[in-house]
Amino acid sequence: MTARPGPAAAGERELVITRVFDAPRALVFAAWTRPEHAARWWGPQGFAPISCTMDVRPGGAWRRSMRSPSGTVHTARGIYREIVAPERLVFTYAWEDAAGSPGHETLVTVTFAARGDRTELTLHQAVFPSQAARDDHRAGWTSCFERFAEYLAGYVE
Repeated sequence: MTARPGPAAAGERELVITRVFDAPRALVFAAWTRPEHAARWWGPQGFAPISCTMDVRPGGAWRRSMRSPSGTVHTARGIYREIVAPERLVFTYAWEDAAGSPGHETLVTVTFAARGDRTELTLHQAVFPSQAARDDHRAGWTSCFERFAEYLAGYVE
């Protein structure tokens, strides 16, 4: 019999980040669902966007490539599972290897709550293959959210 991780072990391989952004919910949601927005902020600080495709509908695919400061290309992709504008996005997330094959897949749920003229965004991503993978994503998303806040601050609709 193979042992399966219990609830505590699974929880150790989940990521939850909550942050309040100084922008209205409609704009924050649009910035997550329109490629012309996402291409400008998605990725950690210092990474340069290469491509961004998004078919934002249940069953639609997304794919983004970016170049790290050292020149390495990183590509991630997934499938949208649920879109409830402007409240919630659910999509899969997997890094591609050099041959273009997906690696370990996680499920990302992003919720958007109006807080007056601001938006509280909560990102939940699970289940990672290890705590180290979770911690790597925490660092990446934290940096990405800094970039996102800068993008929103400079955005004029």
